[in-house]
Amino acid sequence: MPFRYRLQKILDFRIRKKEEQVLVVQKAQNAVFQVEEKIRQNDKEIHETKTGMRTADPRMYEYYDKYLDHLWEKAEKLQQELAEAQRILEIEKQKLVKLEQGVKVLEKHKEKSKEAYLAEEKAAELKQYSELGVTRFFRQSQERAEEEAQILKQLQELDK
Repeated sequence: MPFRYRLQKILDFRIRKKEEQVLVVQKAQNAVFQVEEKIRQNDKEIHETKTGMRTADPRMYEYYDKYLDHLWEKAEKLQQELAEAQRILEIEKQKLVKLEQGVKVLEKHKEKSKEAYLAEEKAAELKQYSELGVTRFFRQSQERAEEEAQILKQLQELDK
């Protein structure tokens, strides 16, 4: 009879949950990357605006200042978004680590159960071979005893 792990459904469930959590972590990582990209674009726009301000007509400075203030406010909001996205990513990573530990525990338990099963099977097989050996020895002993009895009987008949 082949090995059958009694907690296989639970192990499969935990593996499925871990794989789902991997996808959640990937989505959180993508969210962090997107916010970082927005920050890079905003920084680039700030740099371009500053460069454009140098060559602009002095009458436009006030509009450039207002636009730069807007970009700086946007940068602060993006930094807050980045911090939140990183916090969420860390939380999801911690959940993933816990799920991975749960899977590893069951996989180790399964491995130990399989080793115990194999040891039990081997012991049963050795016991069966031992019983066969005892049976064979007993049968051979009886055959020898019968042969000896026949030889004694023949000797007794010859002695008469």
